[in-house]
Amino acid sequence: MPYRPLCLRRRYNYLNRKSKTLKQPSNTPTLASSNGHDTHATGTAPIATVVLQPELRAPLAEHRTSASSLEETVGLAEAIGVEIVEARVVSVKKPRPATLFGPGIVDDIAKRIAQFEAELVIVGTALTPVQQRNLERAWKAKVIDRTGLILEIFGDRARTAEGLLQVDLAALSYQRSRLVRSWTHLERQRGGAGFLGGPGESQLEIDRRLIDQRISKLKRQLEQVRRTRGLHRAARERVPYPVVSLVGYTNAGKSTLFNRLTQADVLAEDMLFATLDPTMRSLELPSGQTVILSDTVGFIQDLPTHLIAAFRSTLEEVVAADLVLHVRDIAHPETGPQRDDVNAILGDLFKSTGMSAEEQPTIIEVLNKVDLLDDAQRELIVNQATRDPDAVTLSALSGEGCDALLVHIEEHISAQHIISEVDIPLADGATLAWLYQHGDVIARDDGESATHLRVRLSPADQARLVQRQNNGQNNGTETA
Repeated sequence: MPYRPLCLRRRYNYLNRKSKTLKQPSNTPTLASSNGHDTHATGTAPIATVVLQPELRAPLAEHRTSASSLEETVGLAEAIGVEIVEARVVSVKKPRPATLFGPGIVDDIAKRIAQFEAELVIVGTALTPVQQRNLERAWKAKVIDRTGLILEIFGDRARTAEGLLQVDLAALSYQRSRLVRSWTHLERQRGGAGFLGGPGESQLEIDRRLIDQRISKLKRQLEQVRRTRGLHRAARERVPYPVVSLVGYTNAGKSTLFNRLTQADVLAEDMLFATLDPTMRSLELPSGQTVILSDTVGFIQDLPTHLIAAFRSTLEEVVAADLVLHVRDIAHPETGPQRDDVNAILGDLFKSTGMSAEEQPTIIEVLNKVDLLDDAQRELIVNQATRDPDAVTLSALSGEGCDALLVHIEEHISAQHIISEVDIPLADGATLAWLYQHGDVIARDDGESATHLRVRLSPADQARLVQRQNNGQNNGTETA
């Protein structure tokens, strides 16, 4: 056999529940329309799907095994509710420009597709438009690659207007590179023009212009979203609530931890990309101090650049955080490579915003799912975390270790702030109001001539307070 089957006739029927329907695949990835509704038709039966994970001689990720990559691709496929009839690793000794796979493999897979009556084939790597088109012709089935699959999930998960805009932008950027195969889809979208012949170069130019116009419009709308987020962020900065952001590989347990800490009800399921839109909740620390906890989209290996760019307004919440909690699935066999993938994306994100190393927020590694480790592994991980001031072990599911995490958060936040004793003359109501607006008042004692405050301030606000006092500016304005 030219490939090694890992899962033969493995079926996933979890979408047969009456409460769910399945969006049928189209020639292009999920593409939400301007009114927020996707362009897919709906059905009730899960689509029979074959999942293929190419094993290239030049591996996409040297530190990952083909089996683990296949498992991740299967997890992504499960997230869109298809029925997986076969999932396997396919050895590719020499990638073919026309089909990726050699002719013998293409023919063999075609027979398996016919045997299982599969309608969809998911290839767990990037395909060129030509490869995708040729494989669809050879297999007589829809074919989507890794990027298209992720876009399908994002389109299904997006709930807010911002999320839909971001998915639209990512999908259009992806679609633009595949005009060679998607022109008929675009023609249907604009009502059809009665073209009888092939698209020709002029047709592709028209499609490209239409997509470019829509991309420009979406970018303008997202820029407005970014400005709005900036205003919201500035408003939060005027309130003494530090922001703690959760990041991590998809399915690492961020949303479960978020729910555990804040008693919220964010969707937390054992599937990839269960959470797409960012969510924020207030969180009270043991001392009574309040912070804002933010949960956002999970990361994944080889996340396409245009996807990261499309979700920039969401990811900027991470950049603006006072503290970042990197949630890791410590029980996952690929936990090390997953950590490296997340750190690489964070590094690129910080670099793209021009942040120096000193300006970047502190990152704490939250080693989640320790309850899934055996005793020896658990002891090793706990001992390692004990020696690392920027690591903590816990189980978000059971709650074990969450109290220690709260203490850890408080210690890091407190280390970034200065507690000052300040006497404010009774006549200086402006400075008193400024301190309540910019600081965290721990204690207050109203005297006959002055109000004594014990207040926690950020280093920047502490410097502003000293400057205000030195300049004698008591009119309520900042002198930063």
